[in-house]
Amino acid sequence: MLSSNKITSFIAKPVLFLLCLIPLAWLVWGALNETLGANPVETMTRETGEWTLRFLLITLMVTPARRILNLPWLIKLRRMLGLFVFFYAVMHLLTYVWFDQFFNVNEIIKDIIKRPFITVGFTAFILLIPLALTSNKAMIRRLKKNWVKLHQLIYMISVLAVLHFIWLVKADYKQPIIYTVILLLLLSYRAYHQRKKAS
Repeated sequence: MLSSNKITSFIAKPVLFLLCLIPLAWLVWGALNETLGANPVETMTRETGEWTLRFLLITLMVTPARRILNLPWLIKLRRMLGLFVFFYAVMHLLTYVWFDQFFNVNEIIKDIIKRPFITVGFTAFILLIPLALTSNKAMIRRLKKNWVKLHQLIYMISVLAVLHFIWLVKADYKQPIIYTVILLLLLSYRAYHQRKKAS
């Protein structure tokens, strides 16, 4: 007989999957119906980037939420959320490379070198790749303790992602401040838990 935790997890996964696709569906609908504003490329780039950051922070919230709320089944959702971080990061990068730079490699390289917010954003994306490639049970078994060490890169990626957003914004810093505060709280909780565990 299935436990309540297993039943909840079984229901939560498909619901979460559909919810995670809503931002993409909204962008596709907007593009088809020409409702993304005067500069649809800018809208798509901004929205895919912000959703990457939001999913990143939500992924980091899973472990604290599981401990604080005593909901062990939440941990089963973390891998899916992490993969959606990578998915929206790919959409964000693809929008920039395709619709903004038209696959002009020279211009892209110049941008990465000359514009700090693109440099840190691209670095964060590169660091996400090994995490996405090892987000399966086979790699967890193969890497063992090294898998945990590798996936701790998520914290560095989060810092880079928030920094990318801060440097990108030119006027209204309200959202970057909110994301920064959330990240600082999550990192503080992790540091507190690590000290508590070590003592």
